[in-house]
Amino acid sequence: MLTAIGLDEVQESAYRALVGLGAAKVSDLAHRLTLPEEEAVRTLRRLERRGLAAQSSAGPDRWVAAPPAVALGALLTRHRHELEQAELAAALLAEEYRAEATESEAHDLVEVVQGASAVAHRFLQLQLGATEEVCALVAGAPTAVTGAENHAEEQATRRGVRYRVVLEREVLTGPSGIAELQRALGRGEQVRVIDRVPTKLLIADRATAMVPLTHRAGEPATLVVHARGLTESLMGLFESVWREALPLRLGTDGAPYEDGPDGPDGVDLEILSLLLAGLTDASVAKQLDLGLRTVQRRVKRLMELTGVATRLQLGWHAYELGWVAREDRRTGRS
Repeated sequence: MLTAIGLDEVQESAYRALVGLGAAKVSDLAHRLTLPEEEAVRTLRRLERRGLAAQSSAGPDRWVAAPPAVALGALLTRHRHELEQAELAAALLAEEYRAEATESEAHDLVEVVQGASAVAHRFLQLQLGATEEVCALVAGAPTAVTGAENHAEEQATRRGVRYRVVLEREVLTGPSGIAELQRALGRGEQVRVIDRVPTKLLIADRATAMVPLTHRAGEPATLVVHARGLTESLMGLFESVWREALPLRLGTDGAPYEDGPDGPDGVDLEILSLLLAGLTDASVAKQLDLGLRTVQRRVKRLMELTGVATRLQLGWHAYELGWVAREDRRTGRS
């Protein structure tokens, strides 16, 4: 907990022990922390330099803890000042970067990142740097960072960054697919599912995107895009997939389930119109550039929504509810 102000685990444990005991001999502290006495002394000296511990007047072998409110308060104040200075430096560098980017050549606006370690670093970095929203299309097995290793996602959501994620349905069948989905939904992320996504994709704050490239010599590679026109196009791709995908929710039993809209959307109405015109499911899928399973799943949901058992009944209800127009056979008009 105190690593944020520069203490390592041993130093924090030693300080906590001193606070709890009030004062302790080096031998007692070493025994309590299961450390050699020489290491315990070095740890106490480090705490002394930070103003957290001091030798007792009762003897050089006895140490006392400095009052936490005073000692930790001073460290926190110093670190706040350092953070403020770092934020100022970051803002100045960002301004310098933006000024330079306006004059950059086109090839400077995209990067090729190669190797699992480098790809993982940039993947986490984009999320940690996001301030508003992260959008992602997720497909297949992870190539650099698994869901369990993506600590940046949890940190970003705690900072208030919104996540919108579309999962390819196959992802949910993986060994940890459902568990990772439950964690994401529990953090308040918006997650949708679709039969297939066109590509893996990550976009941070609508400004920077990552798109995978074909593996080179067995190593993963990705394209990091900064160019505004390209990121806008990729954002448009994400939004089109997002609109077609179905939301996922957590049920009262903690299990995720697909949640369709209350009524038919535009794609549903197109499917109904083509089916009523006599097209087969496969023809409808081809006509609308959808997966066959997507068409069948949407039709099934509409049947459940209207409470009918057959497609013939669905067609009748679609007319009655005004979802599709009834054509006048004599004039050929609606």
